[in-house]
Amino acid sequence: MSKITGYILCAFTAVLLAVGMCGCRISYKLNGAALDYNIYKTVQIDNFPIRAALVYPPLQQMFENELLDYVTRNTRLQTVDSRSDLVLEGEITGYSLSPQAVTENALASKTRLTITVRVKYTDNKQEKNDIDQSFSAYRDFDSSEMLNDVQDQLCKEICDDLVLQIFNATFGNW
Repeated sequence: MSKITGYILCAFTAVLLAVGMCGCRISYKLNGAALDYNIYKTVQIDNFPIRAALVYPPLQQMFENELLDYVTRNTRLQTVDSRSDLVLEGEITGYSLSPQAVTENALASKTRLTITVRVKYTDNKQEKNDIDQSFSAYRDFDSSEMLNDVQDQLCKEICDDLVLQIFNATFGNW
């Protein structure tokens, strides 16, 4: 390597270090909301009662809080109790357990918890955006664990997934 190439390499390295130490960074944030805030100002998020055969009572409040928090954090919409531009309503229609990963002795080594939510999204400004759809998410857990021991954490993770699916299908307009 020649001296000139060495000097150029050192200078280039010094410039990269200087730029890096200045704290320069490129940041990009995409929250998925595709709303025109000149048109949409308010949202109404109704209760989501549990209509499933198997009931876990804290689930309703957990889901509703996560949905409201996510919409509040990721949009500039004001939440109201009536006469809104957008309305989210629905019900928790499924809460089920099913065996997964059956072992050689015909016992399940994993159990799947699945939660299904039916959502009716009403756009009072543009009817073509209305949605009436079911969303489902699940988590598997080791069958040796008691559901009571893992239920809160599983429900939290599943609610996070459901809220993201619902947000993308409604406010994200995907």
